[in-house]
Amino acid sequence: MPRLHSILLAITLVASVAPPARAQADTIARRPLFTAGDALLVGGVALGTRFIYPLDERYRRRLQDSSTQANRRLQTLSAIVTTTVAPGAYIVGGTLYAAGRLADKPKLADVGLHGTEALIVGEIVASTLKIIIGRARPYVGTGPDDFALGRGLRRRDYKSFPSGHTTAAFAAAAAVSSEASRYAPGQRVLIGAVMYGGAAAAGISRMYNNQHWASDIIAGAGIGTLAGLKVVRFHHENPGTITDRFFLAGSLIPDGDGGQRIRWMLLPAALSPAGRR
Repeated sequence: MPRLHSILLAITLVASVAPPARAQADTIARRPLFTAGDALLVGGVALGTRFIYPLDERYRRRLQDSSTQANRRLQTLSAIVTTTVAPGAYIVGGTLYAAGRLADKPKLADVGLHGTEALIVGEIVASTLKIIIGRARPYVGTGPDDFALGRGLRRRDYKSFPSGHTTAAFAAAAAVSSEASRYAPGQRVLIGAVMYGGAAAAGISRMYNNQHWASDIIAGAGIGTLAGLKVVRFHHENPGTITDRFFLAGSLIPDGDGGQRIRWMLLPAALSPAGRR
């Protein structure tokens, strides 16, 4: 079974470093999308996942201890954190995008759009791996070694690896932190600490709820972080991608009489009357 786990981990890492197919088709990167630093990140995630794997059951028992589960503060915090990630992360991303368009703040809209795109990319990778790997969730009771290729396609109980919530949380954290380093460098440390701290809390809450093993969390964190960093890097090093032109080009639409039509402000530019001219 450890050999199977190593094979599945290799699949995870290969999938996590594959760039979004649509993004590649939009434009040719001026610089390599993946760097030596990314290789170090992938290697660190691989080692971390492999190291934690033998400890999965131990951490599960600790968090499922009756006294820990009876703690109402932990129950409330876990519920809040889980909801904040899904669907909260998409709501926050959409709100930032809408606020940026309404207030004519391109940077804010940029953060909302790219953060949401990172969420989507990360979750597509994680969902695909869940289906392929078919690892049993902790509450099933069959232990951390219960894998079966393709089983996740049929049953939700066997979609444990990697953690989708953790992937989404770290994708959002990486995207927002990366954008902050460009637009608000003086605040990047604070923003990064808040975002990554919240993402880590999301992963722990999934373990507390007996939905995931510790190794699921580590793998999800790695996939999400890579998704967030790559989406932001790609768009900023290749300005004018299809998604950016569609959603970020222009905020106010002329009405033909020298004024602006506020009812079009949230509409993607490509769908507006001015955008079709």
